[in-house]
Amino acid sequence: MNRTDTQPDAMLRWLATLADATRVRLLRLLDRQELGVSDLCSVVQLPQSTVSRHLKVLADEDWLISRRQATTNLYRMVLDELDPAQRDLWVLTRDRVADWPTLAQDEVRLAARLAERAGDSSAFFDDAASGWDKTRTELYGDSFGYEALLALLPSDWTVADFGCGTGQLASALAPNVQNVVGIDNSSAMLKAAAAQTRGHDNVELKQGQLTNVPLEDASCDAVLCVLVLTYLDDPAAVIAEMHRVLKPGGKAVVVDLMLHDREDFRRSLGQRSMGFTPDSLTQILSDAGFSNADARSLKPAPEAKGPTLLLGHATR
Repeated sequence: MNRTDTQPDAMLRWLATLADATRVRLLRLLDRQELGVSDLCSVVQLPQSTVSRHLKVLADEDWLISRRQATTNLYRMVLDELDPAQRDLWVLTRDRVADWPTLAQDEVRLAARLAERAGDSSAFFDDAASGWDKTRTELYGDSFGYEALLALLPSDWTVADFGCGTGQLASALAPNVQNVVGIDNSSAMLKAAAAQTRGHDNVELKQGQLTNVPLEDASCDAVLCVLVLTYLDDPAAVIAEMHRVLKPGGKAVVVDLMLHDREDFRRSLGQRSMGFTPDSLTQILSDAGFSNADARSLKPAPEAKGPTLLLGHATR
């Protein structure tokens, strides 16, 4: 802090600094980890110019320390080096925003970024293996691993795809199981799914509401519901239908959005809700009668622009 500042003047500037959501997000990340600009851009999903501008504000107000590593500036907030009143103000802010969904999104992306960074470090010290993945992809493509995982499915299963959309999943599943039933309430989606699954005579497409699907009780070995629940008014009713149509021991798999607060994103996609926490999705599955229910965040793809996703699974 500039020694000519009076404490009230400094306090007002600190309050102004913390009045910006992006700066709070950056401080929350730098409170626990030393990071560079590219790391922060990856986590908060903002352009470098924006992140650098906010970092300058934080550095000018003595919130951060930095050091140079090769061509990169690394930033960190060290609580013990803050003015005591500044430190108290930050601790209060940090505690009050602890339940902010955006921070949970940031933590998932930070973990993925750190894992990626650790992988880069290992590759640097292991020249023999550094180019293998690239070479393998160039020679054989990048879908064979996905196909290998699908081949692990029991070949005599019947799998239902709730909200099958354009049939991408149904088409991928068809060569590996006995039957696939895709269900959607949109005739346009089902038309696209019919084109996508043409040539797979074990795929059946049905039009219907997911709260009352046209399937018999205990008729399926597995049910998928991928990126569907946030579009519905009553997700619990759909989970209950998944339970109804599954055989005892059958598997339910749900992929959907982790709770976020991007209202513009929700509106642009026509979604009804802002997603789920792992605990809330697990609870919905358990309340429907499933056992061994669990949910976890998925590692975001580096190029993904939407909110982080959740994977939930359970047994009938």
